[in-house]
Amino acid sequence: MDRFTAMSVFVRVVELGSFARAAERLALSTSAVSRQVADLEAHLQTRLLNRTTRRLSLTESGHAFYERCVQVLADLEEAEQAAAQTALVPRGTIKLTCSVSYGVRHLAPALAEFLALHPEVKFDLSLSDRVVDLVEEGFDLGIRIGALGGGNLIARRLGETRMLACASPAYLKAHGSPRTPADLARHNCVTYAYVADGDQWLFRDRAGGEHRVRVAGNIHANNGDLLAAAAVLGVGLVFEPEIIVGEALAAGRLVRLLPDYEAPVLPVHAVYASRKHLSAKVRAFVDFLAARFAGAAPAAGAKAPVSSMPRARAPRASAR
Repeated sequence: MDRFTAMSVFVRVVELGSFARAAERLALSTSAVSRQVADLEAHLQTRLLNRTTRRLSLTESGHAFYERCVQVLADLEEAEQAAAQTALVPRGTIKLTCSVSYGVRHLAPALAEFLALHPEVKFDLSLSDRVVDLVEEGFDLGIRIGALGGGNLIARRLGETRMLACASPAYLKAHGSPRTPADLARHNCVTYAYVADGDQWLFRDRAGGEHRVRVAGNIHANNGDLLAAAAVLGVGLVFEPEIIVGEALAAGRLVRLLPDYEAPVLPVHAVYASRKHLSAKVRAFVDFLAARFAGAAPAAGAKAPVSSMPRARAPRASAR
């Protein structure tokens, strides 16, 4: 048994959650993939995967072995690159996750620019507004807005974006405009699911006083674009990052509310697992993002303009 081959097959099975999908990706038969994993288990004298008719899951031993396999294979790839004097040439696939809104608006053009510079790199991209476990789900890198979503992560700051309360001109004409945060309690406020205390909106006045308002409305969703679209259509008030509502504000489809109050400013980070070595491809991409977004205009959403008002404390939230 070639242990490195068996480890590679095992890692791919775990990442794809299926012997059949791993076999398709590796251009092998399903029986060959199953045999590689079985031989590996026999060699280690322990079960790595629990198999049922519906799904595969890692055993405790399998989880620990998977993490070590990922590291060993990454080290092997770097060693081969170094031996070939190509350690500084990014190559291979980057498995990346970020929110739907950020991915469509800001990551897509960044990917295009990066791939033009590094044609030997490929991306396996997953867009999701939930906070995924990078290690558990086999991601090389994540883009997080707000909370990092784990303590055992290394983070590189890319920029920041401000939370903004908004409504459509039609809604404000029909229901009036709130003058203070307390007025929000009397309005229909659509709320975001993937955030702690999502029904409480936080502001700070010019004197530094904190205003936390409990809101309610007829839409509660796990996607900020949907909430912003509902607000544009006059359903209610929305409280979302500028990277989501900025275009609608600039076009006049939404109006910013409570301009005399400061809302939380959320950091944008690239995050990855704290492994000993970071591959050349991931390192190059993180450096590229940091440089690209550091020079981006505020209107692009990489960094919202920050006033001289005291900042409202960012909410204890899941990353968007």
